[in-house]
Order: sequence, then structure tokens, then C-alpha cells
Amino acid sequence: MNVEIYDLNNENVDLISAVLGINDENLKMIGDFYNAKVTFENGIISVDSQEVAQPIKAVFDKLIDIYRENEQIESQDLITVLHNSYYKQFIVSGIGSRKYYLRTTGQKRLYDSFEKNVITFAIGPAGTGKTFLAVCYAYSLLKQNVVRRIIITRPVVETGESLGFLPGDLREKVDPYLRPIYDSFEMLIGQENLQKMIEKNIIEIAPLAYMRGRTLNEACVILDEAQNTTPMQIKMFMTRLGFNSKMIITGDITQIDLPAFKQSGLIQAMRIVDGIDGVSIIHMHNYDVVRHPIVSKIIDAYEENLK
Repeated sequence: MNVEIYDLNNENVDLISAVLGINDENLKMIGDFYNAKVTFENGIISVDSQEVAQPIKAVFDKLIDIYRENEQIESQDLITVLHNSYYKQFIVSGIGSRKYYLRTTGQKRLYDSFEKNVITFAIGPAGTGKTFLAVCYAYSLLKQNVVRRIIITRPVVETGESLGFLPGDLREKVDPYLRPIYDSFEMLIGQENLQKMIEKNIIEIAPLAYMRGRTLNEACVILDEAQNTTPMQIKMFMTRLGFNSKMIITGDITQIDLPAFKQSGLIQAMRIVDGIDGVSIIHMHNYDVVRHPIVSKIIDAYEENLK
């Protein structure tokens, strides 16, 4: 028996189109999530199960609220609503009129941790915004004159060709490993501004080996792709922390590129430093992914397959 849960006859066409999704894909996604059939006919949304009628109605209530606030419903919005993790909070302006927001409750927890702790571990799958949120936070500290510099580093892990056999000088060899960091900054401040800040040594983007022997004062220091560090590398990095500094360590422990005989320093470090005051470990989840919705499905499929 079909249960009528929403009458959209008095709503405008744009709202209805946004709520239903392209080719009614939102109806299918909601139905799959609740193991029910959700249909739209003659302006009425119905579901074939009384048991889930109320929670599904609550989903449509939230989607309509999102549309009225933003005049659009993005595909990620529905995923976060279904997982009760929808969130939206402005954090920083980018180039032009671009504005960036926290998009999930997981991202909110992560950003709060940046502010409250000296060292934050951001752990989670690709697409959850770990690196970009770290860059946004570091840039906000710089604009407020809380820090004087932003330093971002990554381990250089050779996954096929040896760096020694690749063409070009050292920078040309390592830049491809650092490209995602450049991309994040260029989205935020533009390529020209990034180059100027690099030239003035306000922003430094370098391989992890360049951190050895340094003390990093008055800086926001970000270690990206930390799952590919060895235990000695990540210990070396964490002990570079100086006064009036913040440190953010990001990683995805499901995508370790180290040789099989090497232990991930990130996994060891999380176990060793857990419980130290001023250190926080935040785990992001599949429903925090803010890329194309299929990315979440791919992550779910791999996790299910590896059980």
C-alpha cells in the first residue's frame, strides 16, 4: 500500500526539480537507503512502506529547507541528509566571489579540532576535504596574523620509477607529488598570489625530507598523505613543532603506498600519541565525501569487498 508523504502541487517547478533530482535520481537514492520504493505522481511523493514513511518525509523536509536557503540542492547534500550529517558554515572567501563552507558534521568536527588543539590528525578517505580544509584553516590564521608562515609537506614515495631516472632537476622531479597541494592553494588564492607568497617565503611547499633539522615557529604546518611516512619520518616531523604553531597531519590509512615490508608511521603515531593533551585524532567517514556521489559508493563497495 502506497503512503502519501508529500504534496508538491503548490511548489514551484525549480524546487520540485531540485528535490526529485535529475531523472528522479534523488527518489531512487532515498528508496535504496531505506529499502523502499519512492514515487512521484500527480504532484504527490509516495512510499510503499508505512514503516519508513515518517523518516523519509523528514528527509524531504530537510531537502526543501536546503533548497529554500540555497536555491539549489547539490548531490552531496542528499547523502549527508540521509546520514544525518548535513551541515553548512562559511569558513573563508577565495578568489573572486568564491566562498567555501564546511559541508558535513564531520568537517565541522575536524575544523573545530584545528581551532582547539595544537596537533590534529585528520584521518579518512579521499574526497572528505582533509587537505583543503587544512589549507583553508592555515590561510585564515595567516590572514589574522596568528601565524607568519604556512608550511605544507608530503612524503615522496616512489611507486614505479626511481626519481633518479626521471628527467629534470629536483624541483621538476618532486613537484608532481606536491601538485595536489598547489591545486588547493590555487583554488583558494589563485596561481599568481600563490607564486608571490612562495617567493616571499610566506608559503612553503616542500618534500618531507626538507623538514629535518628545523624548528618551525609561528607557523601552521601541514603534513599531507601521512600514511606514506615511515615511523622515523613522522616522529621527525612532529618534533619540528615550535612555539605559537599549529600542526595538521592528514592521511588515508586505506591507501598506503609504502613497500609491504615497511610500517606506516601514521598508524603507529596515532597509537602512540593518542591521549596526549593538545593532540586530537579525527576520523572522517564515507558520508563526509564531498566529491561526486559515486566516490562514496566506490569507497563503500571496496570496504564491503575487503571484509
